[in-house]
Amino acid sequence: MAALNMLVIACCVYVAVLFVVAFAAERAAAQGRARWLRHPLIYTLSLSIYCTAWTFYGAVGYAARSGMEYVTIYLGPSLIMIGWWWCLRKLVRIGRTQRVTSIADLISARFGKSNTLAICVTLVAVIGITPYIALQLQSVTLSLSVFAEAEGRTGFDTGASTFWIAFGLALFTLLFGTRKLNANERQHGIVIAIAVEALVKLIALIAVGIFVVWGLGGGVAQTMARIDASEIGTWQMDRSRWVTLTFLAAAAFLCLPRMFQVLVVENDNDRQLAIAAWCFPLYLMLMSLFVVPIAVMGLGLLPGTNPDLYVLTLPLTQGQEQLAVLAFLGGFSSATAMVIVATLALSTMVSNHIVMPVWLSLNGEGATVSGDVRDVAILSRRLSVGLIIGLGYLYYRLSGGSGALAAMGLISFAGVAQFLPAVIGGIFWRGATQIGALAGLAFGFAVWMWALLLPSIGPNGILPVSVLDMGPWGFTWLRPQALFGIEGLDPMVHAVWWSLSLNTAAFIAVSLLSFPRPLERLQGAQIVNVFEHSGAAQSWSASAAESEDLLIMAQRILGPEDARSLFRTEANLQGQGGRLPDATAEFLQRLERELAASVGAATAHAMISQIAGGPGISVQELLAVADESAQILEYSSQLEAKSTELSQTAAQLQQANTKLTQLSIQKDAFLSQISHELRTPMTSIRAFSEILRDTDGLKPAEKTRYGSIIHDEAVRLTRLLDDLLDLSVLENGQVTLNLQRGGLDSVLDRAMQAVLPLGDNEFKVIRDRAAEDIALDTDLDRLTQVFINLIANARKYCTSTDPQLTVRIVQDFGSTHVDFIDNGVGIRVEDQAVMFEKFSRLGDSDGTGAGLGLAICFEIMERLGGSINYLSDTDGTAFRVTLPKTNAVAAQ
Repeated sequence: MAALNMLVIACCVYVAVLFVVAFAAERAAAQGRARWLRHPLIYTLSLSIYCTAWTFYGAVGYAARSGMEYVTIYLGPSLIMIGWWWCLRKLVRIGRTQRVTSIADLISARFGKSNTLAICVTLVAVIGITPYIALQLQSVTLSLSVFAEAEGRTGFDTGASTFWIAFGLALFTLLFGTRKLNANERQHGIVIAIAVEALVKLIALIAVGIFVVWGLGGGVAQTMARIDASEIGTWQMDRSRWVTLTFLAAAAFLCLPRMFQVLVVENDNDRQLAIAAWCFPLYLMLMSLFVVPIAVMGLGLLPGTNPDLYVLTLPLTQGQEQLAVLAFLGGFSSATAMVIVATLALSTMVSNHIVMPVWLSLNGEGATVSGDVRDVAILSRRLSVGLIIGLGYLYYRLSGGSGALAAMGLISFAGVAQFLPAVIGGIFWRGATQIGALAGLAFGFAVWMWALLLPSIGPNGILPVSVLDMGPWGFTWLRPQALFGIEGLDPMVHAVWWSLSLNTAAFIAVSLLSFPRPLERLQGAQIVNVFEHSGAAQSWSASAAESEDLLIMAQRILGPEDARSLFRTEANLQGQGGRLPDATAEFLQRLERELAASVGAATAHAMISQIAGGPGISVQELLAVADESAQILEYSSQLEAKSTELSQTAAQLQQANTKLTQLSIQKDAFLSQISHELRTPMTSIRAFSEILRDTDGLKPAEKTRYGSIIHDEAVRLTRLLDDLLDLSVLENGQVTLNLQRGGLDSVLDRAMQAVLPLGDNEFKVIRDRAAEDIALDTDLDRLTQVFINLIANARKYCTSTDPQLTVRIVQDFGSTHVDFIDNGVGIRVEDQAVMFEKFSRLGDSDGTGAGLGLAICFEIMERLGGSINYLSDTDGTAFRVTLPKTNAVAAQ
């Protein structure tokens, strides 16, 4: 079989396997079987995304051209993992607490959730990664051309091949990377696919190395002799390049968007990082183990050929087609993994920080305008994937695809390294400001573009040769590779140190000259001291925002189910089961964190601001932010403490006054209502007793009817007084519970018998007696009273033509719930807030009820240690009675 045909079949099978593996991982995660997916070794292998086609192919070419200098590319990340683990741990903790989705999100969150800064970071990242994507496309195209030449095929169309390779990579990324909106969720399918690819490229490179050493070199001893005799064996070190490239590799390991994605966003716990700290350097050592032997053997056997492709050409020239196919799959894995994760990370940044803010501003009302934010966000990410890979393809075509792979990779490393001052300064220096970060990034990016990126496209590509030699308009001190008259430096060293020096200097100087906004100071305190303040920063004051508006916004971003679950959980935490939660500062902050995982921190902050108004800073937060100033301004801090105390006292007095006012209003309403409830039966009794007393000649039937009315009204009056007395005893806590042991089914039977007469077939009750087999240890009479009230209400107020009541038993997290659900119309939203208050008549059109039943049920369940809530997300009228955990156990 021809090598190229074998290659096509192998690629198809390999891609199909990756699809199956990724799909299986996603399905396992959806079914809750994702524990093994979070194994530290999977996390470590995902970090191999650092090893792209550059390290698979280009490292050999780098060694052949520059000797041992290729080691710097492996040395930088190893030093970070081993020697700077504590910094990585801090980054991971910040990522989890701030729920950041990208490096742009991190920088934006640190500097006051500035979307302007996030946009700048996103643009720099997209432009900086473009050469790297072009590198991957070029490596795969060159690999295919090698197989085509081995078969003697002429006229191989590299442009068409590169286009279809880019199209395939974009398609795979769309299928597995942009289906979920929440970027903070683990991308299990992508991660496991990267882990598989990590093993493939490691096995492929080691297999080629073993073939070269023992198959071509004659063993270790003879191979070492060849190395000593070659130019590579002569130790030559350009100190400036070694230091620069080692630093550049370390900086890129922290700042590359794809590395941030797997290192921070995909991290689940500190243990993963602790194991990766020694395991990943070991992986890099294995990847670099055979680089020199392959380079030396290639220089000896294949002089004049492209050294970047020795990994492929050595097996092919020796007739080892299957090994060459395996080597191709290793390089293909290296390239595809990088492009997929890089475009995934960049598309999230473009969507969150460019598309979504623009879309919100164009829609005017932003967060409250009609439309589906989820659809816009997901569509923007999918379009961004195509745009980013398209830019890589465009750079490949403009640069001619003729540059060495290592050189193209270093250009991208230098570009993303411009984030380093803002990242490191932001997580360690509270005084860093947004304006300082913008200034530093602008200076660094401009120098990198001028001194490195534009010249890399080639002479007369964008910059004419005259500009490279003489500078623009004759200003020789602005020559791209000799800025400020500094000549003689290696172009890479020159560009890196000038760009990062000016970047850092501008960042520090402007930060010292500017003053951060309150939110910047707050975020700075939370991030710099993340281990002391791992909780969410409280940047919102109590708001008058409508919870309904917040719910509508959350549903459009998180989806209906996730949004309702979040609001229901918050309502339960606030003790408002069955109602929407209040827009408290804590809830707004929690909601912002959830939205940030889908649309970014800056956009989430802006959307909530449109509904809830501007954020406020509490006194406690200001004290936390001003911690570093307290040592210098002690007297000022004492005054601030006094002011805080006075403010708190005033707030407490205001709350007490508000509560007294509410109590007074409630007292007046109570007296008015109880007077009405007592006057009605008393009036009837008085009127009919006067008739009996003053009217002569009444017939016996009339006397009996009037006497019955008097009797019924007296019973009604007695029942009302009994309910009032019962409610008063319950509210004052003076009730004595008669604890007994019995079965839930027996309690329900008693309640049913008390409410439903025998032979009543008009009202159908659906029960699951097997589920009701639960032993109770509580006041069975009081619990029966609650059940009687709920069943009686359902029978009385259910408006269905075929009324029925479903009694459902639900057990979760150790609690037992008894749900009473009828098929009526339910309770109006405006009535749900007061349904458990005294004298609340819900649908009581005949006026026979006093409105005390649900209030008594509420107080009884409070005394029993349980609760009663209204279920607003079901059809009909539904109440849930939650029995206390200690009082309900499964019957043995």
